[in-house]
Amino acid sequence: MKWSFRIARVAGIDIFVHATFFLLLAWFAWIYWNATGTLAGVLAGTAFILALFACVVLHELGHALTARRFGIATRRITLLPIGGVASLERMPREPRQEILVALAGPAVNIAIAGVLWVVLTVSGHGAALDDPAHVQGGFLAQLLVVNLFLAVFNLLPAFPMDGGRVLRAWLAMRMDYASATRSAASVGQGLALALGLLGLLYNPWLVFIAVFVWFGAAMEAEATTFHNTFGRLPARRAMLTEFHVLSPGQPLAAVVDQVLAGSQKEFPVLEGDRLVGVLTLNRLLAALRDAGPAAPVGEVMETRVPTAAPDEPLDRIMERLEECDCRLVAVLEGGRLAGIVNLDNITELVQIQRALAAGGRRAF
Repeated sequence: MKWSFRIARVAGIDIFVHATFFLLLAWFAWIYWNATGTLAGVLAGTAFILALFACVVLHELGHALTARRFGIATRRITLLPIGGVASLERMPREPRQEILVALAGPAVNIAIAGVLWVVLTVSGHGAALDDPAHVQGGFLAQLLVVNLFLAVFNLLPAFPMDGGRVLRAWLAMRMDYASATRSAASVGQGLALALGLLGLLYNPWLVFIAVFVWFGAAMEAEATTFHNTFGRLPARRAMLTEFHVLSPGQPLAAVVDQVLAGSQKEFPVLEGDRLVGVLTLNRLLAALRDAGPAAPVGEVMETRVPTAAPDEPLDRIMERLEECDCRLVAVLEGGRLAGIVNLDNITELVQIQRALAAGGRRAF
């Protein structure tokens, strides 16, 4: 994800923080300054927010390490202002495994709350549980309450919360996976409508949560529909076979002419028959600014190009594009470039297949 920075590596999993997270910290620092008027109050409040997000990281590690038990790796965990995201390579398609992976996160929050309860009780600050804002033990008591809230909130039966995945897995034991996803998404969107209504009547913050839940449910349903309907199609069905290629010695000025003359925005770079790189429009514009139109393509091209075989399923191609944040995947056959696949190709294929299906015609 762009604008993310790696801050740690835990159990072999990279932890990233998005740049907007620091805006959240600044916002809370301002709130605590207005509330307390002291630097100590700002530091204590900011420390609490950092502790809260440490619990969020542990929550996501719960998902990641449980998924690892089923042979599913985690690419990264990213901290965002709205919480954490564990980027699993995929979700388990076996319902019982998906339930365990989904419940692992809330279970971590409940475990943290249990440990904090023991610490407060043993230290004689158990009374802080009756009044979490109380100074003595208040920090830990508030953290305990927030962890319980996170566990309960994430168990709501709506995507993208863990409860939505549990509901989908439970339904998948009784129907096919795509139908289970659509049903779970419908339940989630119904819950979003209820939250939105309550938000309009009582708390505007609930409206924001409702919008988040509504679109999260829609995106999950859309992603599952793609993977079930189109994801198994081979790369050759979506790849471009008519495109311009470049050589490393060509000047950038020649590439500008090709960009203006057509619609191609990503150009494979070949040395003989061997793929050696790709020149994207963004890289071309930056190079024109920094090096000028006479600079050769070989000096500014991207050399790490993901590749695929012609029969590789499109869902794997999508995962590769997302994992490397790349613009295209090069399709190689016998070591030679046979075509390229980018998000535009896949989107066009989906639109064509859906149009055929809507007209009652067989997709090709």
